[in-house]
Amino acid sequence: MTITKQRKSEILADVEKKFEGAKSIVFSGYAGITVKDFSKVRRALREKKVGCKIAKKTLIKIAAKKHGYNDIPDDLMDGPVAALFSYGDEISAAKVIAEMSKKYEALKLLGGLMEGKILSKEEVVALSKLASREELLAKMLGSLNAPASGFANALAGVTRKLVYALEAYRAKLAKS
Repeated sequence: MTITKQRKSEILADVEKKFEGAKSIVFSGYAGITVKDFSKVRRALREKKVGCKIAKKTLIKIAAKKHGYNDIPDDLMDGPVAALFSYGDEISAAKVIAEMSKKYEALKLLGGLMEGKILSKEEVVALSKLASREELLAKMLGSLNAPASGFANALAGVTRKLVYALEAYRAKLAKS
């Protein structure tokens, strides 16, 4: 089915708009996945504040070029490609697709774009294995809280030992 020039320009405008607010863009292959299953993937993406756009590769490349990503290799966009735009967290698109690809074998990480750099498949896979922002913040807060908790426990231990000593002294006086 051919697309009119007007429709192509509308799709291009939509893709360019999605590029504007994205912290990163991940390309995913989806050949062989059913519409029903891809709807589930889209739902999982929306939950993580990730936009999804399926468009002609040439239109995606034009939008990418407008945003400073020149010469995207063809192997980054092999076969039918979905462009996934992460708005909340840079790695959320890669994490969701990596997780969903375990359930749907047709999903494949192909590559991506982030901070002006073109990422290979291997780099995007490595990003998908990183801990999420929330996990990293929780670990950092735990690390910051550990010295204070240790100090509080040490003070409580001193107080506890004092109470035991006073109780032992009271018991000794009660016997005599």
